Parts: sequence; C-alpha cells; structure tokens
Amino acid sequence: MKIAVYSGSFNPLHIGHRAIISFLTERMDFDMVYLIVSPKNPLKDNISADSAAGRYEAACRAAVKYRLKVKVDDIELKMPAPQYTIRTLDALKAREPENSFTLVMGADNFANLRRWKDYRRIVSEYGVVVFPREGFDTPALKALLQEEFGKEGLECRVVLADAPLVTVSSTEIRDGIAAGRDMSGYLM
Repeated sequence: MKIAVYSGSFNPLHIGHRAIISFLTERMDFDMVYLIVSPKNPLKDNISADSAAGRYEAACRAAVKYRLKVKVDDIELKMPAPQYTIRTLDALKAREPENSFTLVMGADNFANLRRWKDYRRIVSEYGVVVFPREGFDTPALKALLQEEFGKEGLECRVVLADAPLVTVSSTEIRDGIAAGRDMSGYLM
C-alpha cells in the first residue's frame, strides 16, 4: 500500500487537518493516511509531551467520527525521545516492509526542512508531499532543494500538493480558546 505519513502535535486536531487527510486519499493516490501524534517536536518548545496520550485519544475519536481513511498510529508514543521523523519513517518501514511511506508536511515545515535530522534521507528515500501555507513560495523552496540535491547526486522526491490553502491553524484555535472565543466550529 502507498501510505501518507502525516505527523504532528495535532494540538488540537482541526478541520484543516481533516481537509488535508481527505485530499490525500481522495485527490492523490494514497491508499491510507497514517496520522502520527508526536509527543513533542524536537524543534519546538510550545507543547508538553505529557499531553500526547490525550491528543492521541482525541485523534482516534475524530478518525471514527468522520470515517476517514486514516490509521491513528501511536508509534512515536512508544519511541524514546527525541522523536525524529527519520526514526519514525525507518520504524514504519521496518514494521511494514511491504508498504511505501511518504511524509506529508505544510510549506511552513518545508521551509525549515534543512533543520531536520537526516532531511536528505527523508526526501530522497521516502519523499515528501508539501501542502501550501500562506506566505510560503513552495515552488521556489522546491527549486532550491532540487538544486542542492542535484549537486549531491541525490533524488529530490518532492510533490507540491495542488490543494486549496488551509488557513486555520492549531495556534489560532488555542489562542481563540484562551481568549474565551467559541472555536468549536474549527475542531474535529
């Protein structure tokens, strides 16, 4: 099977995430999406790993409620910190060698990809699908990465999703809740 690996803190999981999951399975050629709830992003300090179990349970409930072609996977919850994406992808491939795995990310993460552990392996061995985010020129970012990989003789497996722009963010939802606004319409 062709699996899209969509990892993140999902704090909280929202309608933008649901739109991306649906796009991957309905408009792209992925058989399934693995939603990987990450305890803590090694590059961010804004979330506690202690909330991971609750975020995982919320993701499981949402997957059932919306009947998504998604498997909520707790693989990172069982891995020692830090949970680097390359380790997750390698663990998935070792567990399911018959499947192919491709990482899913937003343009904001793609812009910072060079900060990720073993990003060259992620892109050349697994590949990435990049979804647009406001303020990011994904074709230019891809071109720079292709130039870098070409000089190193590496395959640059990057697909820019021709998807509608998702404007809602988990940060915006958390800020709205903290300010006392009703954000329930954005939540899954």
